[in-house]
Parts: sequence; structure tokens; C-alpha cells
Amino acid sequence: MIHDNLLNECRRKLVTTKMDLLNRVHNLTRNLVMETAVRDDADQLADQMNETQTLTHMNRLRYQLFEVESALARMDQGRFGICEETEDYIEEKRLRAIPWTRFSTEGAEIQERMKVLHLRGS
Repeated sequence: MIHDNLLNECRRKLVTTKMDLLNRVHNLTRNLVMETAVRDDADQLADQMNETQTLTHMNRLRYQLFEVESALARMDQGRFGICEETEDYIEEKRLRAIPWTRFSTEGAEIQERMKVLHLRGS
């Protein structure tokens, strides 16, 4: 079982991370709009490459934001800290490092092996 101190510590980290991610997405969006407004025809290819990199980065941030929000929802539902693969409790050290994780160390290893097997089978 997850003790209250760990739960509160993880909640604080998740909320702080969520705010940071939202700010980063907002700033990237604002910069993308500003860059789009001042495009020069001579630099169009470089601008398009930069835009692609920015959008890729934004997608990564949004995925992490989704994971953080999911972890907060699991807290509210009383399922926080339980591995989705093994259904065992996630290690305290792992939760402190990655409070949005859905897997224990063992569960993450199982997921990784399954991914490798899937890639070999494709």
C-alpha cells in the first residue's frame, strides 16, 4: 500500500510537472504562431523543418501531459502506484523518480520484452 507521505509527494510533483508541461506547450504554440506570421520565402524550407521539429516536440510534451493527468486520475480513483502489468505495487523509489509511471520495474521489463518480440514478428 502507498503511504500518505509518498502519495502527497507524488501529487505535488505531478501537479508541478503538469504546470511546467502546459507552460512549455503554450510557449511552443505561441512561438510557432509568431514564426508562421513572419515567414520569408527564401527561408521557407528551414522554417518548415523547424515547424516539424516543434510539432514533434509538442506531441511528446502532450503525451507526457496525458501520462501525468492519467496518474492524477489514478490517485483520485485509488489506483495510483499499482502496476498495470503485474498488479503489484510499484516500487517507492520508482514512484519518487517517475510519479506518472504505470509500471513497476518488473512490469516495464515485461512490456519491453513484449515490444521486442512484437517488432521481431513484424
